[in-house]
Amino acid sequence: MSNELIQAIQLLKEKKWVDLTHTFGPESPHFSAFDAAQFDTLFNHDQGFFAQSFKFPGQYGTHLDAPIHFVRDTRYLDQLGLKELVLPLVVIDQSAAVASNPDFTLDVEHILEFEKEHGVIEEGSFVALRTDWSKRWPNHEKFDNKDAEGNSHAPGWSVSALMFLFEERKIKAIGHETFDTDSAVDYQKNGALLAEYYVLAQDTYQVELLTNLDQVPAKGAVIFNIVPKAEKASGFPVRSFAILP
Repeated sequence: MSNELIQAIQLLKEKKWVDLTHTFGPESPHFSAFDAAQFDTLFNHDQGFFAQSFKFPGQYGTHLDAPIHFVRDTRYLDQLGLKELVLPLVVIDQSAAVASNPDFTLDVEHILEFEKEHGVIEEGSFVALRTDWSKRWPNHEKFDNKDAEGNSHAPGWSVSALMFLFEERKIKAIGHETFDTDSAVDYQKNGALLAEYYVLAQDTYQVELLTNLDQVPAKGAVIFNIVPKAEKASGFPVRSFAILP
């Protein structure tokens, strides 16, 4: 290892690191179509060592969705390059808007307002939508936020906002604190997750169920998305974290 690399590591370790990942288990909130995770003990210390078995869908807890999750004939998780998983982090804070309107949907106007204050979003960035929805974890009911008719109300991205970010600002990937890319009202209106399909059709990934975005500045941090290399996986729980400037 060169002196430059050692110095770079020392510099990074002097910075503040923020874990953006929920701890998950069998009792954690999860997509309603999936069974709850199952954690079993295979061997205990009385038998010589402690070992466990874990069963859960790839899209469970804070997780990374690969392009193949929604789009045919695209890349699996294990085909993502290492350098794609480490990106400059931009956090668009709409937590106040979501507090008064859980159906909030990010649009281009909100991005332009953000840029007036923080400058143009740089090419190659990972853009995270902060809604503070993660503060509802691990309460299933609060996370689903269903009304009397059984319809969920949760914030998300509009397709137009994502098109602007990927096509005009040339960003690399996105993340959010909810189960889905689309707001619940858009999903109910469209009958499909159009925003999620759009993102994954860009041959890139997204990270869902992020947390602690309230501890990260609007710009200047770097996100690391460290994920197991499961063969031909559509997604997998991820350990996402940010290093602050």
